[in-house]
This record gives sequence, structure tokens and C-alpha cells, in this order.
Amino acid sequence: MLINTVRQTLTETVKGQENVIEEILLTLLAGGHSLLEGVPGIGKTLLATTLAESLGMSFKRIQFTPDMLPSDVVGSVMYDLREGSFRVERGPLFANIVLADEINRTPPKTQAALLEAMEERQVTLYGETLRLPQPFFVIATQNPVEYEGTYPLPEAQLDRFLMKIEIHYPDSAAQVAALLAHRPRHLAHADGPTDSTPGAAPAAWPGHTLDESQNESRQVSAAHSLLTAQHAVAAIEATEDVIRYIVELISRSRTLASVSLGGSPRAAAALLMASKASAYLEERRFVTPDDVKRVIGPVLRHRLMITPAAQLEGASANDIIEELVQQVAVPR
Repeated sequence: MLINTVRQTLTETVKGQENVIEEILLTLLAGGHSLLEGVPGIGKTLLATTLAESLGMSFKRIQFTPDMLPSDVVGSVMYDLREGSFRVERGPLFANIVLADEINRTPPKTQAALLEAMEERQVTLYGETLRLPQPFFVIATQNPVEYEGTYPLPEAQLDRFLMKIEIHYPDSAAQVAALLAHRPRHLAHADGPTDSTPGAAPAAWPGHTLDESQNESRQVSAAHSLLTAQHAVAAIEATEDVIRYIVELISRSRTLASVSLGGSPRAAAALLMASKASAYLEERRFVTPDDVKRVIGPVLRHRLMITPAAQLEGASANDIIEELVQQVAVPR
């Protein structure tokens, strides 16, 4: 059965969110829409994109911002100078599965552009009614932590969602499993390396100017070399002990008294990839705890939300990260 295949794909890709996956599928089968609430970096976008890919349906993501207009969502009418006539330019709402990311970041006027679409499965553009693709499923997300600059959804809008689904941090075992299977999404469709050692791009000698054909060839060679290096970094080994060390550091960051919002599973994946990059620069084929310590500062310092009380006491992100590293035992 299709839905069982989709459930298995989602469970294998989005680790530790079985209840969320079930509620998403229930909403989908019931023909409704989902409001997904959770902190950044726990797989909301990954869940939506994987759902669309596993179903083989069209997918669009709308990143809502305070300056977004209704026409940015539903579309507009454009005048074609070449044809000398008006034509309808359909917006990103015309897809089977639509991810309305951070829907509470955009003003009510733009939020209301979704009302007709969610209820009637159609939109009206300059008096013309256009049917949306069927099936039509909206997954809207919102962050329950940061409310500055947000516009709470009105009751009429909330009522259009069949379910409000809360997504929380996965447990440590699920995070370890996710990191063991982690592969950067930007490399999923990139050509793999043709050799294990990244090549060097040709460069011009000082005072020598490359002609246009040489410059183009140099750019292609450099791009290939960089992709080869990125694939090599992704292939560097990280033992389960090192991955557990990374997960423990990120999980502990959420429990510190001076932090109101700690690292997410996305932060754990970032720490793993940065540690692999560190090992690559040292010409090693494996990650060590020292690699993790080397990169945890720049990976984590912008992701920690420090409490006002800690800020008044002069605590900085660097101080908190240093405290965090001292608290977590290094694997042997």
C-alpha cells in the first residue's frame, strides 16, 4: 500500500518522529492541512520535502517574511510586451504539497491569501477563478519560541488546519542514528568524486592574464575539485563514540541554566560535518574529539539563545560553550 511505503520512507529519513509522521499522514488521508509547531532545526522542512518526494508529487516551499504580499503567494497578472497581452503568472501555491514556512512571520493580509486556497482548493486572480492541483496539502510551520516580529494566526485561519502537530527534539538514540546515516543534502544530486584526492585548479602566474577560454576552463576545474573535496569530507569516518559525544554536547546545551534555546539536531549535523572538514584539513580519514572541540565554537555560538539573566551577568556564548565542553566527558 502506498501510504505504508511513504510511512517507511519518512521514518527512515526523519529519525525519532514517529508520532509526528503518523499525524501528518492522518491529516493527508483526511484531506486536511497541518500546522507544524516546533523550534528551528528539528526536521520540519525535511519532513515536508521527503513526503513530496516519496509521493512523487509537486512541491513548493514558501518562506514567509514580513514584506511578503498576497501576490507572492497566489500569483499575479503580468503584461507580456512581446505578445502585447496580459498573462497569469501562477504563484508557488500551485503545487500538490506546499510548505508555508514560518507562516506567522507574514502580515495577516498575506496569511489570508491562503484561506480560499485551503478551504476551496482554488484561488481568484483578478476575477478569474483557478483550480489548484489535486490533491492539495498545506504544511505550515511556526516557531513557538521567538515571537518578536510575528503575527499570530487569527482563529478563522487556525480553523482551516485539520491538526496542529507539535514536533519536539528526538531522543539521543534517534539523534545518533540520524548522524550515523547523515549525508549532506546538497551532495545528493551532485556528481561523485572521480578520485580520492582533490585536484588543484590551474592558476595564472603573477603578471599573466588568462584569456576567456582559459578562465572558463579554470572555473570548471575549480568547481570539480571543490565538489570532489566535499564528497571526500562527507566520506570521512566518524565512529559511534564520536557521534555520541557530539549528540551529548548538543543535548547538554539545551539543559544549561544560562541558555533558553540550545542546539538542535541540525546543529548536531553541522558539528559533525565541520568536524569532518577539520579532519580533512589535517589529512586524516577519521574524526577525533579534538576536531569536535576545534569547531564547536563557531558552529554553536550563533545558535545559542542566552537568557536575559545570564546576559546581565556578562555571560557570552564563548563562555557557555567552554563550560559545555568541560561538562561532557571525552570518549577514549
